[in-house]
Amino acid sequence: MIPLFVLAVLVAAVFLAFGSAKVLALAPMRARAAHVGFSTSSYRVIGGLEIAGAIGVLLGLAVPPLGAAAAAGLLLLLAGAVLAHLRNGDSPRLLTPAVVSGLFVAAYLTVLIGARP
Repeated sequence: MIPLFVLAVLVAAVFLAFGSAKVLALAPMRARAAHVGFSTSSYRVIGGLEIAGAIGVLLGLAVPPLGAAAAAGLLLLLAGAVLAHLRNGDSPRLLTPAVVSGLFVAAYLTVLIGARP
């Protein structure tokens, strides 16, 4: 149960931070949005989805199916991020945050599914 809690908090913290930065349209997020070809308003929607996913992951500690659905949604968002970076021909350095975040979300989902009675 402790690994699940740690992963849930880690995933939630990452997505709350990045999602909030996108929703607030902070300068670095506006630059990233422009870099991958998104409008600021589209990036805000993505940020809102990231925040919703983070909340769902935390709620998944009490309601596992909700956590699994939230993690699946976050994985889809991250797959889209990787595709957007690949489409732009970005370096591996720019892909790293999405890939590492995806690994943490996948680990959370794996532990969540394994913890079910």
